[in-house]
Amino acid sequence: MYTAVTREIQVTVMPQFVAERSEPDEGRFFWAYTIEITNLGREAVQLTARHWLITDGNGLVEEVRGPGVVGEQPVIQPGESFRYTSGCPLSTPSGIMVGSYRMVDSSGVGFDAEIPAFSLDSPFAVRTLN
Repeated sequence: MYTAVTREIQVTVMPQFVAERSEPDEGRFFWAYTIEITNLGREAVQLTARHWLITDGNGLVEEVRGPGVVGEQPVIQPGESFRYTSGCPLSTPSGIMVGSYRMVDSSGVGFDAEIPAFSLDSPFAVRTLN
């Protein structure tokens, strides 16, 4: 589990390798990740956009931007959470994701809430100890 807090918005990520959606012999690896966004503050916020940097095991970076998450732009009330699951395919057996959510508070002020960097590890990744 990976967690970051920005301006009283807590983002927790739980990634999981999905073997049944992966084909290692074909160079296809798939992860699901569940994200919980918790409003620890005293005012409502709305998630309006997402920004991801996805780096595969070869160092190739893909940048993804878009409105909301899973087709929603949720308003998260104080003390409440919003949880969703999405996925990420890669052509390598490991990678890293990191990003941010564009949030807007109840007074209309926007800010970026950090999504902590998290590793995408499969049983097929070669481990190296230094």
